[in-house]
Amino acid sequence: MDNLIPIVNKLQDAFTSLGVHMQLDLPQIAVVGGQSAGKSSVLENFVGKDFLPRGSGIVTRRPLILQLIHGVTEYGEFLHCKGKKFANFDEIRKEIEDETDRVTGSNKGISNIPINLRVYSPHVLNLTLIDLPGLTKVAIGDQPVDIEQQIKQMIFQFIRKETCLILAVTPANTDLANSDALKLAKEVDPQGVRTIGVITKLDLMDEGTDARDILENKLLPLRRGYIGVVNRSQKDIEGRKDIHQALAAERKFFLSHASYRHMADRLGTPYLQRVLNQQLTNHIRDTLPGLRDKLQKQMLTLEKEVEEFKHFQPGDASIKTKAMLQMIQQLQSDFERTIEGSGSALVNTNELSGGAKINRIFHERLRFEIVKMACDEKELRREISFAIRNIHGIRVGLFTPDMAFEAIVKRQIALLKEPVIKCVDLVVQELSVVVRMCTAKMGRYPRLREETERIITTHVRQREHSCKEQILLLIDFELAYMNTNHEDFIGFANAQNKSENANKTGTRQLGNQVIRKGHMVIQNLGIMKGGSRPYWFVLTSESISWYKDEDEKEKKFMLPLDGLKLRDIEQGFMSMSRRVTFALFSPDGRNVYKDYKQLELSCETVEDVESWKASFLRAGVYPEKQETQENGDEVRIRNIVFFFFFIYNTQMR
Repeated sequence: MDNLIPIVNKLQDAFTSLGVHMQLDLPQIAVVGGQSAGKSSVLENFVGKDFLPRGSGIVTRRPLILQLIHGVTEYGEFLHCKGKKFANFDEIRKEIEDETDRVTGSNKGISNIPINLRVYSPHVLNLTLIDLPGLTKVAIGDQPVDIEQQIKQMIFQFIRKETCLILAVTPANTDLANSDALKLAKEVDPQGVRTIGVITKLDLMDEGTDARDILENKLLPLRRGYIGVVNRSQKDIEGRKDIHQALAAERKFFLSHASYRHMADRLGTPYLQRVLNQQLTNHIRDTLPGLRDKLQKQMLTLEKEVEEFKHFQPGDASIKTKAMLQMIQQLQSDFERTIEGSGSALVNTNELSGGAKINRIFHERLRFEIVKMACDEKELRREISFAIRNIHGIRVGLFTPDMAFEAIVKRQIALLKEPVIKCVDLVVQELSVVVRMCTAKMGRYPRLREETERIITTHVRQREHSCKEQILLLIDFELAYMNTNHEDFIGFANAQNKSENANKTGTRQLGNQVIRKGHMVIQNLGIMKGGSRPYWFVLTSESISWYKDEDEKEKKFMLPLDGLKLRDIEQGFMSMSRRVTFALFSPDGRNVYKDYKQLELSCETVEDVESWKASFLRAGVYPEKQETQENGDEVRIRNIVFFFFFIYNTQMR
């Protein structure tokens, strides 16, 4: 059993020296805690020497794998300095600082590349610990602003593994419920099975208070319990107080304190070291069968690959076929992930692509293309007039003939062909982009890449032809028969009344739900009035509001959408802006926002503007249409036009 920890140490050294990712989850103990929680003092108390860097801010900036080995002489060895023994522990501290700076720089950067330090001493038990950086809240120096998240990710990289025990170090003079170490441990070990609690600075608690309930495992209980220690104070460290004297003072503190006297044998640094040695040994013993199975499986896999390479011949057709099949399978996987979506780290964070872009074509672009179809109302009235007269012939009709209704409505339904075919073309175009992106990994084999793209593109074009035929057939179905008995069909008598009532009441079927959020710039406001800068817009079915930022705490204005229309804004010849602009306005000429007749909004790309327009369509805000003057002879035709428009919209639904 005593050889278990040294065996794991050899495995850790092997992985680190080879510079490969540790694919085995080796049993280990990770030390976690906030800055100034006392982690370094606990580790130094184990060794009995000052050897860890100290200072303000982040001192531990790389994981330190500390392997304590019981031996006759006292010295340290670094894996990156093989053969060199450090008998002076001040030199060990200097080497840790220098090695950290070599990788992370001298301005408080961090790295997840570990430093392996092996310490031999007659005062230690066989034990391996991983000292991780303490959590910080504020970036200093050249540290990135997300330094806290980076440190958390590094810590989770170790403690998330089921084979890792967590040594959660928490100072006693802070609220245990706010402990950074216990909070992190609870995220990956909610049952507290792998967590060992260490309470430091018990001598610094306010007079009249103690940590008895915590140490007796009554408050926030852990399966492995809590152990209390007393470290040297900052004054003792600066005064170079001997650690052995500090351990004697620690023992005296627990024996003399009324709250800890009854449990003094289960407190202190020597007891913590014995517990960790026993816990790690038992943990290795428990995980050894699974570790052995993983090692054997990986070894068999590697032996199989080595055996294949022994007989490797570049001209072997089977090897070429296997390599080609692997690339095709990778292409299939990449294509599926791009279309179906994935939480992979390879996801595009700069723009919409693949399945997301196709989704927007279906739900935003198609809707917008249908609504913006040009319809000349004056021309439509002329067609209706001629249709009615031609159907009546020499007779004077009293009623609108059904044949005229069908002729005009069918022509309007046929207009749907253009936007839906355009939608298919856009989807095919995006699929072609995805194919080129996925075949980029075949760049080493230009002919294979070219042939793969040709085969896939040919198949897509064939499906495109079939798809267009099917869509046109569906539209022909709608044109073949006008079902005026359908429940959605509204007769002429009720159509106009329903529309007028809806316009008066301003009712919308959507309710006041949020349709879209995003950044836009108010283009026609001067800089002195807070314009020409990005705001965070929230579009609902009844209004559009804009805020100072994404937190949505400081609302600038809320604009009701009732009666508003959309129009495009052409950039002038002298305009220096490359942004695409559109405007919200009221057809009756009233002010939309304060003293402005229209609210000009801009986005960086045409796609963003079209997407916003589609969202406004969902809210009932439509593009402007040219108005025509009516004369006395067109009153009857105007009603028929309205009726045909209504039936046309019903068919579109």
